[in-house]
Amino acid sequence: MLVTGASRGIGRAVAVAFANNGDRVAVHYGRDRQEAELTLRTLEGVGHALAGGDLSDPEVARGVVESATAELGGIDVLVNNAAVAPSDANRHKIDDIPYEEWQRTWRTMIDVDLLGAANVTYLVARQMIDRRSGGSIVNVGSRGAYRGEPDFPAYGAAKAALHAFGQSMAIALAPYGIAVTSVAPGFVGTERQQDKIDDRVRGQSPFGRVGAPEEVAAAVLHLASPEAVWSSGAVLDLNGASYLR
Repeated sequence: MLVTGASRGIGRAVAVAFANNGDRVAVHYGRDRQEAELTLRTLEGVGHALAGGDLSDPEVARGVVESATAELGGIDVLVNNAAVAPSDANRHKIDDIPYEEWQRTWRTMIDVDLLGAANVTYLVARQMIDRRSGGSIVNVGSRGAYRGEPDFPAYGAAKAALHAFGQSMAIALAPYGIAVTSVAPGFVGTERQQDKIDDRVRGQSPFGRVGAPEEVAAAVLHLASPEAVWSSGAVLDLNGASYLR
């Protein structure tokens, strides 16, 4: 199986969960090979692999999938987790950013968070179709697709589109035995988010805490399993009741 954006955070937790389940995992990273190698060293079992590259480039995305396929002998599960996540560096409130920067930020987020996932999905799905093997694809979306992201509208739009793309693929790929689902996490306490966690953030959920990467990974592991094939097309909220729809 291939996990994109697995150098840390949710992607690392997903890779660990699948390895613990006995799967061989291709760990994709964008730029941080050192962290990706750390992920690789934490995985149970043998036969795992690294696959690096910027998924905003369609040809690089092709190379990532080809490399993972060569290492694993085929891909039966894809988790589209790679994303340009919101940060102080890419905040783009419409009333507080120059037009040129607005355009750059939108292009960067859409190219990775949506088009990168779409291209990797195409490449992996065509392999599954050609091999007649079936399989599972899980997209990591966001609560922000529904709640709105006024400081990061490109991120919210990309994740909403990713959810819609997943549902389109669920219909298109079902005849080939390929299930497609998405998860929509709320705030998750990854390494990069620790300095943002305060009482206000914890108070978004009636549980009084934020989510853990392992909780998202557990849901992804289930949705990718043969037992969850009838969930194809679903978008699973994982936000501790912090946003209901």
